[in-house]
Amino acid sequence: MAKVDRRILKMQVGLKKAVIELMSEKNFDAITLQDLSDRANVSRGTIYLHYLDKFDLLDNLIEEHINVLRETCRAASELDFTESTLIWTEYFERHYSFFSMMLASKGAPYFRGRFLDFLIEEFTNEVDVTKGMNKGLNEDLVVRFVASAFVGVVEWWFTNEKPVPHHVLAEQLGTLLERNV
Repeated sequence: MAKVDRRILKMQVGLKKAVIELMSEKNFDAITLQDLSDRANVSRGTIYLHYLDKFDLLDNLIEEHINVLRETCRAASELDFTESTLIWTEYFERHYSFFSMMLASKGAPYFRGRFLDFLIEEFTNEVDVTKGMNKGLNEDLVVRFVASAFVGVVEWWFTNEKPVPHHVLAEQLGTLLERNV
């Protein structure tokens, strides 16, 4: 794997931080490359060296977080739902500005869809409609129900500015997942 120049990493981190800050101030559609350039203190040409446009930058940022969550799922595959959900809620807590902007502000509806698709993919392997409370139910319906409920609860948590601590969110979501998956 090729080593990435630290200056490039610093610039990319600065741009990603700038896009989140700007989204807290105005709608994503109103953000210009000049706004990003000014906020991150880089030239527009530098942005174009690494991203096609602001949508590519946002997509890259979203994909980065989805990939971390995907790896977290793989690493937590041996844990129960509460333990693995705790790892997720700790990640949500650490990256509060990103997730609150993507879920609570409705600043990027695209993220919600990507997050839901990711959860559907992950829960597909967890749902068992051959036994228990879900016996005989349509698997796709159960997966979509669980994934949608998870997204909805996480959205609620961010929209209401963390009304319960992340560990309580994890415990209760884990319990609900155990009951429904």
